[in-house]
Amino acid sequence: MEVRKFHSENEELIDLLCSNEWPFHAKVHLEPEAIRKAIAKGYYSEGRETFWITENEQKVGILIIDDIDDTIPLFDLRLTKEARGKGIGKNSLNWLKEYLYREKGKIRIEGYTRADNLAMRKCFTKAGFVKEGYLRSAWENDDGTISDTVLYASIYEDWKDRKTTPIKLNEVPY
Repeated sequence: MEVRKFHSENEELIDLLCSNEWPFHAKVHLEPEAIRKAIAKGYYSEGRETFWITENEQKVGILIIDDIDDTIPLFDLRLTKEARGKGIGKNSLNWLKEYLYREKGKIRIEGYTRADNLAMRKCFTKAGFVKEGYLRSAWENDDGTISDTVLYASIYEDWKDRKTTPIKLNEVPY
């Protein structure tokens, strides 16, 4: 797996996003015109960094880092159906930590996923992210349904020390 910077390969981006289903994103099916409008408005560049995920020189996904100027960025990781279940998600998250901590000096990385996205939750855990929150009815889907959301995070100190520090659950006695 390799990760490389997105450089205005707009039609390839449209093809990847619109020829795949994204069952655990708010919008399962994306439309080319919506992607073109997002590109024109700077969605993939202004305040964000966008990267291709490749495997054997084939584009198999995209990684969008939001709030890149903040010390605590968020991200969106999308892998094609063919790329899922092969360790590419975990490897992408490990790359993300290296990039954001080593090159960008970030202190924390947060990722949210729907509670029923078990594959992504496994990726988070295998990549050393810690489950820090379970948010009820916090994900609005395009079809009008509401899902629960799980928050995972990685912190710089854990990455630097190559450890995983569990969160303090119930640290305040009731």
